[in-house]
Amino acid sequence: MAQLLQPENATDPRILRSRRMLMDSLAKLLIKKAFEDISVQEIADDAKLNRATFYLHYPDKNALLQAMTESRFRDLIERRSITFTNCNGALRAIALGVCDYLAETTGCPSQLARVPLEGSIIPVVEGMFKEGLALHGIVPGVDAALLATTAAWAVFGAARRWFQTPNRIPAEEMAARIETMVSPVLFGGSQ
Repeated sequence: MAQLLQPENATDPRILRSRRMLMDSLAKLLIKKAFEDISVQEIADDAKLNRATFYLHYPDKNALLQAMTESRFRDLIERRSITFTNCNGALRAIALGVCDYLAETTGCPSQLARVPLEGSIIPVVEGMFKEGLALHGIVPGVDAALLATTAAWAVFGAARRWFQTPNRIPAEEMAARIETMVSPVLFGGSQ
């Protein structure tokens, strides 16, 4: 997927405001229409920005969607103060965060089955695992980055499967199952 364009000062309040406006407009439009039917011009118009401003921040609407879903997932993680600094329940909390995000995402849930959320969620979870593994220490010969990637994909994949299952079990129960399955992978490589 195309990478987000980075204007010189990405912390400039005007840049952050424009990006937030574009994300909010896309979220509003997703309630009314399928993603494929939304144009860049519609997003820009709804945000009260011009099309050139859109392209200053995002190469296409797919990049905006990825940035929006990543931002919203990061917000959920921050609101819940979820970190991977200790082993006690952190994996379960992360898995529950992924399940809850998939279940509570704004927009039409039927569209989520077709939206590539893995590009937004997995890098966040992977980063959390890398940070945590750096604190725990790794067994010699184990590739920490590969271990974090494997565990992040496992958490996301299980949560995605749970989300797509009719009459699914409660998110808390699924998070416990994910923890049981992923713990040996993640903690088997740490000291």
